Amino acid sequence: MKNMVIGLSLFFLLVTSVARGQQKYELSVKEAVDLAYKNVIELKNAQIDYKIQEAKNRELLGSAYPQLSGTVGANYYLKLPGILFPDATATAVYSILKEEGVQGSNGPITNIPDPVLRQVSFVQPWNLQAGATLTQLLFQPDVFVGLQARETALNFSAAQIEQIKEKIKDSAYKRYYAILIVQKQLDFLNQGIDRLQKLRRDDSIMYVNGFRERLDLDKTQVQINNLTTTRNQVAAGLDMSYAGLKFALGVSQKDTVILRDDLSSANIRVNLLDNGFKYEDRAEVKSLGYVKKLHALDVKRNRLGKLPTVAFAANYTLNGQGQKFFTNNYTAWINSSFVGLNVNIPIFDGFQRRYKVQQSQLRLEQIDNNISNLKQVIDLQQTIAKQSLLTALNNLDIQEKNMLLAEKVFNTTKLKYEQGVSTFSYEVILAQSDLITAQSNYYNALYNAVVAKIDYQYSLGKLQ
Repeated sequence: MKNMVIGLSLFFLLVTSVARGQQKYELSVKEAVDLAYKNVIELKNAQIDYKIQEAKNRELLGSAYPQLSGTVGANYYLKLPGILFPDATATAVYSILKEEGVQGSNGPITNIPDPVLRQVSFVQPWNLQAGATLTQLLFQPDVFVGLQARETALNFSAAQIEQIKEKIKDSAYKRYYAILIVQKQLDFLNQGIDRLQKLRRDDSIMYVNGFRERLDLDKTQVQINNLTTTRNQVAAGLDMSYAGLKFALGVSQKDTVILRDDLSSANIRVNLLDNGFKYEDRAEVKSLGYVKKLHALDVKRNRLGKLPTVAFAANYTLNGQGQKFFTNNYTAWINSSFVGLNVNIPIFDGFQRRYKVQQSQLRLEQIDNNISNLKQVIDLQQTIAKQSLLTALNNLDIQEKNMLLAEKVFNTTKLKYEQGVSTFSYEVILAQSDLITAQSNYYNALYNAVVAKIDYQYSLGKLQ
Protein backbone atom coordinates (compact mmCIF):
# COMPACT_ATOMS: atom_id res chain seq x y z
CA MET A 1 0.00 0.00 0.00
CA LYS A 2 2.83 2.35 0.92
CA ASN A 3 4.60 1.63 -2.39
CA MET A 4 1.37 2.36 -4.28
CA VAL A 5 1.01 5.74 -2.56
CA ILE A 6 4.62 6.62 -3.37
CA GLY A 7 4.13 5.56 -6.99
CA LEU A 8 0.97 7.67 -7.36
CA SER A 9 2.73 10.65 -5.81
CA LEU A 10 5.60 10.38 -8.26
CA PHE A 11 3.16 10.01 -11.15
CA PHE A 12 1.21 13.13 -10.23
CA LEU A 13 4.47 15.01 -9.68
CA LEU A 14 5.61 14.02 -13.16
CA VAL A 15 2.29 15.01 -14.72
CA THR A 16 2.42 18.38 -12.93
CA SER A 17 5.97 19.08 -14.09
CA VAL A 18 5.07 18.21 -17.70
CA ALA A 19 2.00 20.42 -17.53
CA ARG A 20 4.08 23.31 -16.23
CA GLY A 21 6.49 22.86 -19.12
CA GLN A 22 3.66 23.40 -21.63
CA GLN A 23 1.95 26.75 -22.12
CA LYS A 24 -1.30 27.84 -23.68
CA TYR A 25 -1.51 31.03 -25.71
CA GLU A 26 -4.77 32.69 -26.78
CA LEU A 27 -3.64 35.34 -29.23
CA SER A 28 -4.91 38.10 -31.45
CA VAL A 29 -2.74 38.82 -34.45
CA LYS A 30 -1.22 41.84 -32.66
CA GLU A 31 -0.47 39.74 -29.58
CA ALA A 32 1.10 37.07 -31.80
CA VAL A 33 3.48 39.67 -33.21
CA ASP A 34 4.34 40.95 -29.71
CA LEU A 35 5.03 37.38 -28.58
CA ALA A 36 7.31 36.86 -31.56
CA TYR A 37 9.20 40.03 -30.63
CA LYS A 38 9.96 38.49 -27.24
CA ASN A 39 11.03 35.06 -28.47
CA VAL A 40 12.57 35.15 -31.95
CA ILE A 41 16.31 34.54 -31.65
CA GLU A 42 17.28 36.72 -34.61
CA LEU A 43 15.65 39.73 -32.96
CA LYS A 44 17.23 38.92 -29.60
CA ASN A 45 20.66 38.83 -31.24
CA ALA A 46 19.99 42.16 -32.97
CA GLN A 47 19.04 43.69 -29.62
CA ILE A 48 22.25 42.27 -28.14
CA ASP A 49 24.17 43.85 -31.04
CA TYR A 50 22.64 47.19 -30.03
CA LYS A 51 23.90 46.72 -26.45
CA ILE A 52 27.32 45.72 -27.81
CA GLN A 53 27.41 48.95 -29.83
CA GLU A 54 26.52 50.90 -26.69
CA ALA A 55 29.45 49.26 -24.89
CA LYS A 56 31.77 50.05 -27.83
CA ASN A 57 30.67 53.68 -27.69
CA ARG A 58 31.51 53.85 -23.99
CA GLU A 59 34.85 52.17 -24.67
CA LEU A 60 35.64 54.78 -27.34
CA LEU A 61 34.58 57.59 -25.02
CA GLY A 62 36.90 56.17 -22.36
CA SER A 63 39.89 56.69 -24.65
CA ALA A 64 39.26 60.46 -24.48
CA TYR A 65 39.35 60.43 -20.67
CA PRO A 66 42.59 60.74 -18.65
CA GLN A 67 44.51 57.47 -18.44
CA LEU A 68 46.24 56.61 -15.18
CA SER A 69 48.54 53.61 -14.77
CA GLY A 70 50.81 52.45 -11.99
CA THR A 71 53.79 50.11 -11.78
CA VAL A 72 55.45 48.42 -8.84
CA GLY A 73 58.49 46.17 -9.05
CA ALA A 74 60.95 44.68 -6.55
CA ASN A 75 64.24 42.87 -7.34
CA TYR A 76 66.91 41.09 -5.34
CA TYR A 77 70.15 40.52 -7.22
CA LEU A 78 71.76 37.19 -6.43
CA LYS A 79 74.82 38.53 -8.25
CA LEU A 80 75.18 42.25 -8.70
CA PRO A 81 75.57 43.50 -12.27
CA GLY A 82 78.87 45.31 -12.83
CA ILE A 83 80.77 47.40 -15.32
CA LEU A 84 84.51 47.65 -16.10
CA PHE A 85 85.75 50.88 -14.52
CA PRO A 86 89.35 52.09 -15.15
CA ASP A 87 91.56 52.42 -12.01
CA ALA A 88 94.08 55.14 -12.98
CA THR A 89 95.77 55.52 -9.58
CA ALA A 90 99.16 54.05 -10.64
CA THR A 91 99.00 55.89 -13.95
CA ALA A 92 98.52 59.24 -12.21
CA VAL A 93 101.38 58.59 -9.72
CA TYR A 94 103.89 57.64 -12.43
CA SER A 95 102.83 60.63 -14.52
CA ILE A 96 103.72 62.98 -11.65
CA LEU A 97 107.02 61.21 -11.03
CA LYS A 98 107.92 61.52 -14.68
CA GLU A 99 107.08 65.22 -14.71
CA GLU A 100 109.19 65.82 -11.61
CA GLY A 101 112.20 63.92 -13.08
CA VAL A 102 112.35 61.44 -10.24
CA GLN A 103 115.09 58.89 -10.61
CA GLY A 104 114.45 55.28 -10.10
CA SER A 105 116.84 52.40 -9.52
CA ASN A 106 117.22 52.12 -13.26
CA GLY A 107 117.41 55.82 -14.00
CA PRO A 108 114.74 58.43 -14.77
CA ILE A 109 111.12 57.22 -14.83
CA THR A 110 109.88 57.29 -18.41
CA ASN A 111 107.26 54.49 -18.66
CA ILE A 112 103.74 55.24 -17.46
CA PRO A 113 101.53 52.13 -16.92
CA ASP A 114 98.03 51.91 -18.47
CA PRO A 115 94.97 52.18 -16.19
CA VAL A 116 93.80 48.91 -14.66
CA LEU A 117 90.20 47.88 -15.53
CA ARG A 118 88.33 46.76 -12.41
CA GLN A 119 84.73 45.41 -12.16
CA VAL A 120 82.57 47.80 -10.21
CA SER A 121 78.82 47.65 -9.41
CA PHE A 122 76.65 50.69 -8.78
CA VAL A 123 73.59 48.60 -7.88
CA GLN A 124 72.44 47.58 -4.42
CA PRO A 125 71.17 44.00 -3.85
CA TRP A 126 67.63 45.16 -3.02
CA ASN A 127 65.84 47.44 -5.47
CA LEU A 128 62.25 48.73 -5.45
CA GLN A 129 60.58 50.88 -8.08
CA ALA A 130 57.05 52.30 -7.82
CA GLY A 131 55.56 54.85 -10.17
CA ALA A 132 52.41 56.34 -11.66
CA THR A 133 51.88 57.79 -15.13
CA LEU A 134 49.04 60.08 -16.17
CA THR A 135 48.27 60.69 -19.84
CA GLN A 136 45.58 62.83 -21.40
CA LEU A 137 44.84 62.65 -25.10
CA LEU A 138 44.48 66.21 -26.38
CA PHE A 139 43.98 65.54 -30.06
CA GLN A 140 43.87 62.37 -32.16
CA PRO A 141 41.84 62.46 -35.40
CA ASP A 142 40.52 58.89 -35.47
CA VAL A 143 39.37 59.04 -31.83
CA PHE A 144 37.47 62.30 -32.23
CA VAL A 145 35.85 61.20 -35.50
CA GLY A 146 34.87 57.98 -33.74
CA LEU A 147 33.20 60.03 -31.01
CA GLN A 148 31.16 61.77 -33.69
CA ALA A 149 30.11 58.40 -35.14
CA ARG A 150 28.70 57.00 -31.88
CA GLU A 151 25.11 58.15 -32.36
CA THR A 152 25.06 57.11 -36.02
CA ALA A 153 26.32 53.63 -35.13
CA LEU A 154 23.57 53.26 -32.52
CA ASN A 155 20.95 54.46 -35.00
CA PHE A 156 22.18 51.89 -37.50
CA SER A 157 21.78 49.10 -34.92
CA ALA A 158 18.28 50.37 -34.11
CA ALA A 159 17.38 50.38 -37.83
CA GLN A 160 18.60 46.79 -38.09
CA ILE A 161 16.26 45.87 -35.23
CA GLU A 162 13.32 47.54 -36.99
CA GLN A 163 14.18 45.73 -40.21
CA ILE A 164 14.08 42.37 -38.45
CA LYS A 165 10.81 43.32 -36.73
CA GLU A 166 9.24 44.05 -40.11
CA LYS A 167 10.20 40.57 -41.33
CA ILE A 168 8.87 38.96 -38.15
CA LYS A 169 5.61 40.89 -38.44
CA ASP A 170 5.21 39.92 -42.10
CA SER A 171 5.78 36.23 -41.35
CA ALA A 172 3.53 36.18 -38.25
CA TYR A 173 0.64 37.90 -40.06
CA LYS A 174 0.72 35.58 -43.05
CA ARG A 175 0.98 32.41 -40.95
CA TYR A 176 -1.75 33.59 -38.58
CA TYR A 177 -4.23 34.37 -41.37
CA ALA A 178 -3.32 31.19 -43.26
CA ILE A 179 -4.47 29.16 -40.25
CA LEU A 180 -7.75 31.08 -40.11
CA ILE A 181 -8.38 30.25 -43.77
CA VAL A 182 -7.57 26.56 -43.33
CA GLN A 183 -9.83 26.39 -40.27
CA LYS A 184 -12.71 27.85 -42.30
CA GLN A 185 -12.11 25.35 -45.07
CA LEU A 186 -12.04 22.53 -42.54
CA ASP A 187 -15.33 23.72 -41.05
CA PHE A 188 -16.97 23.80 -44.47
CA LEU A 189 -15.71 20.32 -45.27
CA ASN A 190 -17.06 18.96 -41.97
CA GLN A 191 -20.41 20.62 -42.63
CA GLY A 192 -20.49 19.13 -46.13
CA ILE A 193 -19.71 15.65 -44.79
CA ASP A 194 -22.49 16.01 -42.19
CA ARG A 195 -24.97 17.05 -44.88
CA LEU A 196 -24.01 14.15 -47.13
CA GLN A 197 -24.25 11.68 -44.27
CA LYS A 198 -27.74 12.96 -43.47
CA LEU A 199 -28.66 12.69 -47.13
CA ARG A 200 -27.42 9.11 -47.25
CA ARG A 201 -29.43 8.22 -44.14
CA ASP A 202 -32.56 9.69 -45.72
CA ASP A 203 -31.87 7.87 -48.98
CA SER A 204 -31.31 4.64 -47.07
CA ILE A 205 -34.80 4.88 -45.57
CA MET A 206 -36.29 5.62 -48.97
CA TYR A 207 -34.24 2.79 -50.48
CA VAL A 208 -35.72 0.35 -47.97
CA ASN A 209 -39.16 1.61 -48.93
CA GLY A 210 -38.37 1.19 -52.63
CA PHE A 211 -38.19 4.86 -53.57
CA ARG A 212 -34.42 5.00 -54.20
CA GLU A 213 -31.93 2.90 -56.06
CA ARG A 214 -28.78 1.41 -54.64
CA LEU A 215 -26.87 3.55 -57.13
CA ASP A 216 -28.04 6.71 -55.33
CA LEU A 217 -26.58 5.45 -52.06
CA ASP A 218 -23.28 4.54 -53.72
CA LYS A 219 -22.97 7.94 -55.40
CA THR A 220 -23.49 9.66 -52.06
CA GLN A 221 -20.97 7.40 -50.36
CA VAL A 222 -18.38 8.18 -53.04
CA GLN A 223 -18.80 11.90 -52.33
CA ILE A 224 -18.53 11.28 -48.59
CA ASN A 225 -15.31 9.34 -49.09
CA ASN A 226 -13.85 12.05 -51.33
CA LEU A 227 -14.74 14.80 -48.89
CA THR A 228 -13.36 12.79 -45.97
CA THR A 229 -10.04 12.35 -47.76
CA THR A 230 -9.91 16.07 -48.52
CA ARG A 231 -10.86 16.88 -44.93
CA ASN A 232 -8.01 14.68 -43.60
CA GLN A 233 -5.52 16.39 -45.90
CA VAL A 234 -6.70 19.84 -44.83
CA ALA A 235 -6.56 18.80 -41.14
CA ALA A 236 -2.95 17.62 -41.59
CA GLY A 237 -2.15 20.90 -43.32
CA LEU A 238 -3.70 22.76 -40.40
CA ASP A 239 -1.41 20.95 -37.95
CA MET A 240 1.61 21.88 -40.06
CA SER A 241 0.40 25.48 -40.28
CA TYR A 242 0.20 25.65 -36.48
CA ALA A 243 3.73 24.20 -36.28
CA GLY A 244 4.95 26.90 -38.66
CA LEU A 245 3.24 29.62 -36.64
CA LYS A 246 4.78 28.35 -33.38
CA PHE A 247 8.19 28.47 -35.02
CA ALA A 248 7.54 32.02 -36.27
CA LEU A 249 6.48 33.06 -32.75
CA GLY A 250 9.47 31.36 -31.13
CA VAL A 251 7.41 29.11 -28.83
CA SER A 252 7.73 25.39 -28.19
CA GLN A 253 6.01 22.93 -30.49
CA LYS A 254 4.52 21.38 -27.33
CA ASP A 255 2.68 24.60 -26.49
CA THR A 256 -0.93 25.25 -27.44
CA VAL A 257 -1.82 28.26 -29.58
CA ILE A 258 -5.43 29.45 -29.97
CA LEU A 259 -6.26 32.23 -32.42
CA ARG A 260 -8.81 34.80 -31.28
CA ASP A 261 -9.14 37.00 -34.35
CA ASP A 262 -11.49 36.41 -37.24
CA LEU A 263 -11.04 37.23 -40.90
CA SER A 264 -13.54 38.91 -43.22
CA SER A 265 -13.47 40.93 -46.39
CA ALA A 266 -14.52 44.02 -44.41
CA ASN A 267 -11.33 43.83 -42.31
CA ILE A 268 -9.18 43.82 -45.42
CA ARG A 269 -10.63 47.06 -46.75
CA VAL A 270 -9.76 49.00 -43.58
CA ASN A 271 -6.75 51.34 -44.05
CA LEU A 272 -6.28 49.89 -47.48
CA LEU A 273 -4.21 52.33 -49.54
CA ASP A 274 -1.84 55.01 -48.29
CA ASN A 275 -0.16 57.35 -50.72
CA GLY A 276 1.80 59.33 -48.10
CA PHE A 277 4.98 57.38 -48.71
CA LYS A 278 8.58 58.41 -48.05
CA TYR A 279 11.53 56.16 -48.79
CA GLU A 280 12.72 56.72 -45.23
CA ASP A 281 9.61 54.82 -44.05
CA ARG A 282 11.40 51.64 -45.10
CA ALA A 283 13.83 50.27 -42.51
CA GLU A 284 16.21 49.16 -45.27
CA VAL A 285 16.56 52.73 -46.53
CA LYS A 286 17.15 53.96 -42.98
CA SER A 287 19.87 51.35 -42.50
CA LEU A 288 21.66 52.30 -45.70
CA GLY A 289 21.33 55.98 -44.76
CA TYR A 290 23.19 55.37 -41.51
CA VAL A 291 25.77 53.25 -43.33
CA LYS A 292 26.33 56.21 -45.69
CA LYS A 293 26.90 58.53 -42.72
CA LEU A 294 29.39 56.08 -41.20
CA HIS A 295 31.32 55.84 -44.47
CA ALA A 296 31.34 59.64 -44.77
CA LEU A 297 32.88 59.81 -41.30
CA ASP A 298 35.43 57.19 -42.39
CA VAL A 299 36.44 59.48 -45.28
CA LYS A 300 36.84 62.32 -42.78
CA ARG A 301 38.89 60.12 -40.44
CA ASN A 302 41.34 59.14 -43.18
CA ARG A 303 41.69 62.72 -44.38
CA LEU A 304 42.48 63.95 -40.88
CA GLY A 305 45.18 61.30 -40.57
CA LYS A 306 47.75 63.89 -41.74
CA LEU A 307 47.24 65.93 -38.58
CA PRO A 308 49.52 65.42 -35.56
CA THR A 309 48.52 63.53 -32.44
CA VAL A 310 48.94 65.50 -29.22
CA ALA A 311 48.96 64.04 -25.70
CA PHE A 312 49.87 65.31 -22.24
CA ALA A 313 51.88 63.07 -19.92
CA ALA A 314 52.97 63.22 -16.26
CA ASN A 315 54.98 60.72 -14.21
CA TYR A 316 56.13 60.20 -10.65
CA THR A 317 58.60 57.43 -9.75
CA LEU A 318 59.99 56.31 -6.38
CA ASN A 319 63.15 54.14 -6.25
CA GLY A 320 64.43 52.34 -3.18
CA GLN A 321 67.90 50.72 -2.93
CA GLY A 322 69.69 49.01 -0.05
CA GLN A 323 71.87 46.18 1.13
CA LYS A 324 68.96 44.64 3.03
CA PHE A 325 65.21 44.38 2.70
CA PHE A 326 63.36 47.68 2.55
CA THR A 327 62.13 47.60 6.15
CA ASN A 328 65.54 48.63 7.51
CA ASN A 329 66.60 52.23 8.08
CA TYR A 330 69.51 52.10 5.63
CA THR A 331 67.45 51.95 2.46
CA ALA A 332 68.04 54.93 0.15
CA TRP A 333 64.83 56.40 -1.33
CA ILE A 334 65.11 58.41 -4.51
CA ASN A 335 62.13 59.98 -6.28
CA SER A 336 61.69 61.63 -9.65
CA SER A 337 58.86 63.19 -11.63
CA PHE A 338 58.18 64.89 -14.93
CA VAL A 339 55.45 66.49 -17.02
CA GLY A 340 55.53 66.66 -20.78
CA LEU A 341 53.72 67.08 -24.07
CA ASN A 342 54.02 64.41 -26.73
CA VAL A 343 53.38 65.40 -30.35
CA ASN A 344 53.48 62.76 -33.07
CA ILE A 345 53.73 64.38 -36.50
CA PRO A 346 53.17 62.15 -39.57
CA ILE A 347 55.59 63.20 -42.28
CA PHE A 348 55.58 60.55 -45.00
CA ASP A 349 53.68 57.26 -45.00
CA GLY A 350 54.37 56.05 -48.53
CA PHE A 351 51.03 57.52 -49.75
CA GLN A 352 49.10 55.05 -47.60
CA ARG A 353 46.72 57.70 -46.29
CA ARG A 354 45.96 58.95 -49.80
CA TYR A 355 44.83 55.51 -50.91
CA LYS A 356 42.88 54.93 -47.71
CA VAL A 357 40.93 58.10 -48.48
CA GLN A 358 40.41 56.87 -52.03
CA GLN A 359 39.08 53.51 -50.80
CA SER A 360 36.69 55.12 -48.33
CA GLN A 361 35.40 57.49 -51.04
CA LEU A 362 34.76 54.57 -53.38
CA ARG A 363 32.88 52.71 -50.64
CA LEU A 364 30.78 55.81 -50.09
CA GLU A 365 30.02 55.88 -53.81
CA GLN A 366 28.96 52.22 -53.62
CA ILE A 367 26.53 53.08 -50.82
CA ASP A 368 24.99 55.82 -52.96
CA ASN A 369 24.55 53.29 -55.77
CA ASN A 370 22.99 50.77 -53.37
CA ILE A 371 20.54 53.38 -52.09
CA SER A 372 19.52 54.28 -55.65
CA ASN A 373 19.08 50.61 -56.51
CA LEU A 374 17.05 49.98 -53.35
CA LYS A 375 14.71 52.84 -54.22
CA GLN A 376 14.15 51.32 -57.65
CA VAL A 377 13.43 47.94 -56.04
CA ILE A 378 10.96 49.58 -53.65
CA ASP A 379 9.22 51.32 -56.55
CA LEU A 380 8.89 47.97 -58.31
CA GLN A 381 7.62 46.28 -55.13
CA GLN A 382 4.98 48.94 -54.64
CA THR A 383 3.83 48.79 -58.25
CA ILE A 384 3.49 44.99 -58.18
CA ALA A 385 2.00 44.93 -54.68
CA LYS A 386 -0.61 47.59 -55.49
CA GLN A 387 -1.68 45.86 -58.69
CA SER A 388 -1.78 42.48 -56.91
CA LEU A 389 -3.93 43.99 -54.18
CA LEU A 390 -6.41 45.52 -56.63
CA THR A 391 -6.62 42.22 -58.54
CA ALA A 392 -7.05 40.24 -55.32
CA LEU A 393 -9.84 42.53 -54.10
CA ASN A 394 -11.61 42.23 -57.45
CA ASN A 395 -11.34 38.43 -57.32
CA LEU A 396 -12.58 38.49 -53.73
CA ASP A 397 -15.71 40.39 -54.75
CA ILE A 398 -16.36 37.89 -57.54
CA GLN A 399 -15.82 34.85 -55.31
CA GLU A 400 -17.97 36.32 -52.55
CA LYS A 401 -20.86 36.76 -54.98
CA ASN A 402 -20.24 33.31 -56.41
CA MET A 403 -20.32 31.74 -52.93
CA LEU A 404 -23.62 33.45 -52.11
CA LEU A 405 -25.02 32.23 -55.42
CA ALA A 406 -23.80 28.67 -54.77
CA GLU A 407 -25.47 28.77 -51.34
CA LYS A 408 -28.72 29.89 -52.97
CA VAL A 409 -28.54 27.10 -55.57
CA PHE A 410 -27.79 24.49 -52.92
CA ASN A 411 -30.60 25.62 -50.60
CA THR A 412 -33.10 25.67 -53.48
CA THR A 413 -32.01 22.24 -54.77
CA LYS A 414 -32.10 20.78 -51.27
CA LEU A 415 -35.55 22.24 -50.60
CA LYS A 416 -36.93 20.87 -53.86
CA TYR A 417 -35.53 17.45 -53.02
CA GLU A 418 -36.95 17.47 -49.49
CA GLN A 419 -40.38 18.54 -50.79
CA GLY A 420 -40.35 15.80 -53.41
CA VAL A 421 -40.32 18.17 -56.37
CA SER A 422 -37.04 16.58 -57.44
CA THR A 423 -36.32 12.92 -56.92
CA PHE A 424 -32.63 13.02 -57.83
CA SER A 425 -30.43 13.19 -54.76
CA TYR A 426 -27.41 13.46 -57.02
CA GLU A 427 -28.52 17.01 -57.87
CA VAL A 428 -28.16 17.84 -54.18
CA ILE A 429 -24.71 16.24 -54.17
CA LEU A 430 -23.61 18.26 -57.18
CA ALA A 431 -25.00 21.47 -55.67
CA GLN A 432 -23.15 20.83 -52.44
CA SER A 433 -19.94 20.04 -54.29
CA ASP A 434 -20.30 23.35 -56.13
CA LEU A 435 -20.96 25.10 -52.81
CA ILE A 436 -17.86 23.62 -51.18
CA THR A 437 -15.79 24.59 -54.20
CA ALA A 438 -17.20 28.13 -54.09
CA GLN A 439 -16.53 28.41 -50.37
CA SER A 440 -12.96 27.17 -50.83
CA ASN A 441 -12.41 29.59 -53.71
CA TYR A 442 -13.80 32.45 -51.63
CA TYR A 443 -11.49 31.84 -48.69
CA ASN A 444 -8.53 31.33 -50.97
CA ALA A 445 -9.34 34.68 -52.54
CA LEU A 446 -9.73 36.16 -49.05
CA TYR A 447 -6.30 34.89 -48.04
CA ASN A 448 -4.75 36.14 -51.28
CA ALA A 449 -6.25 39.56 -50.57
CA VAL A 450 -4.86 39.52 -47.03
CA VAL A 451 -1.38 38.58 -48.29
CA ALA A 452 -1.59 41.25 -51.00
CA LYS A 453 -2.54 43.87 -48.40
CA ILE A 454 0.33 42.79 -46.13
CA ASP A 455 2.78 42.92 -49.05
CA TYR A 456 1.54 46.37 -50.07
CA GLN A 457 1.76 47.77 -46.55
CA TYR A 458 5.22 46.19 -46.20
CA SER A 459 6.32 47.89 -49.43
CA LEU A 460 5.15 51.21 -47.95
CA GLY A 461 6.98 50.55 -44.69
CA LYS A 462 3.66 50.88 -42.85
CA LEU A 463 2.82 47.32 -41.86
CA GLN A 464 0.84 47.78 -38.64
